[in-house]
This record gives sequence, C-alpha cells and structure tokens, in this order.
Amino acid sequence: MKKSVYWLLAVVITLVLSVYQRMTGPTHPKRVTVELNGESYQQKLPRSGVQQDEIVTLKDLPEDAIVQLHYRRFPTKDDYTTVDFCWIDSTWQATLPVQPVAGKLQYYISVNGKKYPADEPLLIRFRHDVPASILVPHILFMFASMLFAVYSFLLVIARKPYKKWLWITVGTLFVGGFVLGPLVQHVAFGPWWAGYPYGTDLTDNKTLLSFLFFLLALATMKWKCNRWIVGLAVLFMIAIFSIPHSAYGSEYDYEKQELKK
Repeated sequence: MKKSVYWLLAVVITLVLSVYQRMTGPTHPKRVTVELNGESYQQKLPRSGVQQDEIVTLKDLPEDAIVQLHYRRFPTKDDYTTVDFCWIDSTWQATLPVQPVAGKLQYYISVNGKKYPADEPLLIRFRHDVPASILVPHILFMFASMLFAVYSFLLVIARKPYKKWLWITVGTLFVGGFVLGPLVQHVAFGPWWAGYPYGTDLTDNKTLLSFLFFLLALATMKWKCNRWIVGLAVLFMIAIFSIPHSAYGSEYDYEKQELKK
C-alpha cells in the first residue's frame, strides 16, 4: 500500500477524533431545540465566555413569546436570578454578567414557562481571551501530534519503518502540550499547569499520561516488542484524547474568593 494511502487514512482518523472532541467538550456551545406553537427552533447556548458580559442570543423565536434567562453562581446555593430577554434587531437577547477568571455561572432559559435545556442547567466558565498567535499554534501542534501518532500506528500495523515518525510524534506532543499548552492555560486562567500534582485539570493530566506512554515507547525502541508498545501508546492517546476537552479545569471558589485548580 502506498504511503499516500496511509497519510489519507491518518488525516481522516485525526479529523474525526478532533471533531468529536470539540463537539463533546464542555466549552462548545450547547444546541437546544425550543418547541413553541408546534414549531421547532434550533438554538445555541454559550458555555465559554471572556472577561466581559456574555450576551445570550435566541434567533427566529416569535416576538410575542415570553423569554427569560435564569442564572446563579456555580458552585453555590444562591437563588437563581431571573431577567427578561429583550427584543433587539429581530432577536431575543439577555446578558450573563461577567465573572472572575475561571468563575462559572449555572443557567437555563425558559420560553413561555418551559425550561431549556430540560434535563439540567448549563455551565459557562469565564476566562481571559487567548490571542490567536498563541492558541492557533497550540491547536496545530496538538493536531499534528495526533496525526503523526496515527500515522505511526498504521506503519506499525503494516510492519513498515516507523521510528522516525515516533520521534516526530513525541516532539510535536511536547511542544503542543508542554510548551504552548501551559502558555494557553496561563493566559486564559493564570496557572501554568493545573494537572498532577497541583490540580485535577483533565486536559493537563491526559496530556501528561499520553506523553509518558510515548516516552516508554522511545525508551524501549530496541526491544523486539516495541511495535506493541508503540501501538498501545497510540491507542491510549486516542482513548484519552477522546475525553471531552477542558473537563475538571480551573475553577473560581466564590466562598474563598480565589482560584482553585
């Protein structure tokens, strides 16, 4: 099989994994369907905000609807604050007040008295805005590390030389996860590292675990079973990177009025 086919498979698999992680992540806008007068209205509700009031916008709903926003600080036992949406430029708009860095609000909307989402309120976390000059390289290097890992895995299966691509995988993962990743974390929330042993940030922890697996693969490169170790390292990387991004991240403690990692 030609290398171009391996690359094509690697790109497709990496894109599928990347899209899945983004769509299931806790910062990706939540899609909800509002049912009103026999009609369905698709809406997107934000779950990530920067250091300014977050405007929640609902489109296509009729002007005579009764639309309200209900929110409280999280995690607290505060009563919900209720505000009415305003009809602005043919859309319904209401504002979630900005919170301290890593502060969260729990919220839901109601349309003609019916709650959305119906199961449980949403969480929105506030952060500093991360410049594209930092965020884009981080994303590209993490994407590249996954791409090279999958390509290495396909070479392992095909029993073709893979060691060069294993080194490239480790290099891109190091730059993306341990150079640019902490920089993104610092700009967005303050701490440089919020994973083990300092905190429970799932993104940091899963990056660390994956990197350790690949270091093991490098350390055993001369072993006859190295192909198996590389394969396990790649499968482990795919498994843990399928876990939603930014889960168990930095959070503001409203009681102590400080950031807890």
